[in-house]
Amino acid sequence: MSLAHAQQPLDGAKLDGTSGRDLALDQFRPKSQLVLPQETVRRAKFPVVDVHVHCRLKMRQSPEVVDEFVRLMDDQNIAVCNSLDGGLGERFDEHKKFLGKHSNRFTIFANIDWIGDGKRKEPATWDCHRPDFGRRMALALADAKQRGAAGLKIHKMLGLYFRNPDGSYIKVDDPRWDPIWEACGELSLPVLIHTADPVAFFQPVDATNERWEELNRHPRWSFSGGPPNNYTGPSHDELLAARNRVFAKHPNTQFIAAHVANYPENLAKVGEWLDTYPNMHVEIAARIAELGRQPRTARNFFLRYQDRILFGTDGPRSPGRLRPHWRLLETDHEYFSYAEGQYPPQGLWGIYGLDLPDKVLRKVYHENAAKLIAGVAERLSSSAFQAE
Repeated sequence: MSLAHAQQPLDGAKLDGTSGRDLALDQFRPKSQLVLPQETVRRAKFPVVDVHVHCRLKMRQSPEVVDEFVRLMDDQNIAVCNSLDGGLGERFDEHKKFLGKHSNRFTIFANIDWIGDGKRKEPATWDCHRPDFGRRMALALADAKQRGAAGLKIHKMLGLYFRNPDGSYIKVDDPRWDPIWEACGELSLPVLIHTADPVAFFQPVDATNERWEELNRHPRWSFSGGPPNNYTGPSHDELLAARNRVFAKHPNTQFIAAHVANYPENLAKVGEWLDTYPNMHVEIAARIAELGRQPRTARNFFLRYQDRILFGTDGPRSPGRLRPHWRLLETDHEYFSYAEGQYPPQGLWGIYGLDLPDKVLRKVYHENAAKLIAGVAERLSSSAFQAE
């Protein structure tokens, strides 16, 4: 029985909260009675570099979709997007060709193929378990840079899903991958690494979980153990600790920890990591709901680490999904929606603006990315997107 069905009483009565009936959480649609300014921010104040975009995964390999997205970028003042779906070898060339008409608007990160020609359900057949995988991938990354790669994206499957032949979970800090991290440092390829997921996804899906409603809609996103995932892997803390050991072991490689290091619920801890690892940066993709509900703490975090924070969305996003980003970073507005529609897709809360100074906005929007990612500065210098 699903969680949604489990909410229904045995007598078949609707849990809609009317006429004295109880209310099912997935039917809760609160309308705020606060009377506040409703103005929005139509486009970003300064040119933006979105370092976290999935052009292969979300554009359906359609040139028309790319054209439409570039028109949206123009409208929203997004100068450059960084596609995280490059792959390696001929696959990289294919993706580069797909974006080629608009090559002045995109940089591309490569990806490691851990499985290769192996069978997905048989880890013993995977390429990453064959001899010399790390060295071979280091050579493939050197080739990818020659083809135009600006960095490397590591997906969350490393740590959360991928297995060893004995069934154990592959560790993020397995020494077999050291040649990959070392090569990225030698090649000046920053590594954007997604490790773990939100803290709530590792907690029991019960009445205390603040994202119960989201996990009820997406039960496979839970890593708390039990069905449907039956996850038995590392905890949230263990995954992030393994990632941080990679940062420490490879100080000459620049790492971008995706989604505010996947711990925006504890910005003090993220700040400790930034203080500890000079080669660590963070980007904010898909985490404005967390940042905006702690505006004073988040503002102080942005001010203190203004040289280490990059902008990202996990897009492509529609204008309705982009504008809350501008409103969060640029205004002091109170209690507004972080996403399209009346009902938030993640936590059941509104967010507040951080009202960042222009100097900090410029750094987060584009200056930090231009310093870290090859090709961004050149694209920013185009006549259409001179820094204002």
